Amino acid sequence: MSRIVLLSSLLVLAAAPVHAQEAAGPGATQLPPAAPTTSSPATPVLTPAPPPPQVQVSQLAAPDAFSTPGRDTGLPADLWKGTPVETARAVLPLLASKPLSPAAAHLARRVLATGARGPDGSANDEALAGARANALIALGDVAAASRILDRAPGLDRNAGLSQAAAETALLAGENARACSIAQGLSAGRGEAYWLRLRAFCQAEAGQTAQAQLTFDLAQAQARDAVYGRLMAAKLGAGAPGAASLRNGLDLALSKSLNLDLSAAKPGPAVAAAMSGAEPPTPTFDLSLIDAQLGGLGQSVVAGLPPEGGVSALIAAAADSADPKTRPRLQAAAVLLAALANDLPGVDRARISTLAVPEGKAPAGRNLALEAAADSRRVGEAALLALWTCAEAGAGGPAVGDRARIVRTLIRAGLADDARLFVLEGLAGLK
Repeated sequence: MSRIVLLSSLLVLAAAPVHAQEAAGPGATQLPPAAPTTSSPATPVLTPAPPPPQVQVSQLAAPDAFSTPGRDTGLPADLWKGTPVETARAVLPLLASKPLSPAAAHLARRVLATGARGPDGSANDEALAGARANALIALGDVAAASRILDRAPGLDRNAGLSQAAAETALLAGENARACSIAQGLSAGRGEAYWLRLRAFCQAEAGQTAQAQLTFDLAQAQARDAVYGRLMAAKLGAGAPGAASLRNGLDLALSKSLNLDLSAAKPGPAVAAAMSGAEPPTPTFDLSLIDAQLGGLGQSVVAGLPPEGGVSALIAAAADSADPKTRPRLQAAAVLLAALANDLPGVDRARISTLAVPEGKAPAGRNLALEAAADSRRVGEAALLALWTCAEAGAGGPAVGDRARIVRTLIRAGLADDARLFVLEGLAGLK
């Protein structure tokens, strides 16, 4: 009987389910669970989703004073590579305020209208952007300045940049836009230009008392006889006299007074705005100098002069005994020799004997000019040359400075501009 009970107990234990490990005794071996006896759908295999693509975030370069093009100039995108921003800050205001010779003005318009990445340190430099635009306006390239200003940030924060924008508006006959710029300016509002413009805007709006007060403040700060005459007439306090076309504000005042514009000589910016054309490449009358140089001036117009002709000119200049013609021959020989790639030894020997005086540019600037040419830093070479031209005035640099500028421009890759400087120099020889 006991055997039957024991067998029954073993059968019950065999049929009992396997419990979790914690129910098992110490040291017990765990068996894998039995396979299910009933059929069930296969569990789908889930493939992990690929990670989302990484978004590449690119830092946009801050706008600089030279990136926006004014027009196509044919100059490279690395024009300002290696140029110290301090040089640009020193030269650009001079180009807006000093008269330049035709060849220098052409070079200035060309480099300033070029859209190229500016010198290191020119990013977010609103004052430098304003100096660039104001220089282009003063040089008669109003269309290029307008294109640059259309994309220039900070018009309300920088008086120089705003002045360029206001002048282009006045030159275009958009007086309301100019007045809006003046009204929105948050810096430099007390400067003479803005007082003059606000007085005009107030007079246009019929605010005669406010205009008179602003006019008096402007004249007390920086008296301008021409503006004073026109603005007084605008306020009904005198005869206007002749029209003035020095700048956009003079143009707007003269037009508002119905003055005869044809009787006034326009400044470069006003002339460009009234004609609607881009400033042309300058031309020079070389007939007189060609009669003495055997047509070498015309050969410069066509390209580089023939080496034989330059050698003959150098020989004639070195051998001349005529005190009247010798200085002119020697100056012409130096200018044309500056265009040559490499003079023969005999020509170099003769050139070294010519008594053409040194120029007036300081030695340090000439050293920097040579260094820029050596490394083909095109923009820097152009700015340093223009610095010397601005100090020389409308007549252009002295022969010694001009020859160095020509040589620098040739080495920097600005051959067309170098030839213009030679032609201008030949045409101006006395």
